[in-house]
Amino acid sequence: MTAVIIAVLGIAVGVSFVTDLMSRRILNIITFPAILSGFVLHTVSSGMEGLLFSGAGFIVGFSLLLIPFLLGGMGAGDVKLMAAVGALMGTGFALSVFLFAGITGGIMALYMMAKERGAFISLQSSLYAVPLLRNTAGSFQALRSQAKKTTLPYGVAIALGTVITFAGGLIGGVLPV
Repeated sequence: MTAVIIAVLGIAVGVSFVTDLMSRRILNIITFPAILSGFVLHTVSSGMEGLLFSGAGFIVGFSLLLIPFLLGGMGAGDVKLMAAVGALMGTGFALSVFLFAGITGGIMALYMMAKERGAFISLQSSLYAVPLLRNTAGSFQALRSQAKKTTLPYGVAIALGTVITFAGGLIGGVLPV
């Protein structure tokens, strides 16, 4: 059963990685079956305990990105993908993925901001990107305006966080499934 769960997880995050990069969308046709698979597979293999394991993972995965979604900083597909990760792998795995997705997402955001501002072209432009070195009122408005134009494919960060968590579980010899 563990191999099936890992296969479903791999397919869900792999397809989401590609679709989020290509179209900035994470598809319901991927996330909903992955969530349902988590519930069904864990319930079949462990009964009520499996259902509670999957349910707790789902709630944690969903809750972790709910506030960023409600504030407009995250897409609904990202929330559903994290919920799927939780439903399939449980709370501990979802928390670890959240941590590593945050780190990789932060690195991606810094790279995108630096690239957009031309920081790779000159040192002056990277220093100019620091808001405190300029008129703060204008710079924060410019940053907010730029942030609305630039989207971060957070499904990519979730997929990378999943790979890092899975690899860490293999190295440590412990996976929560």
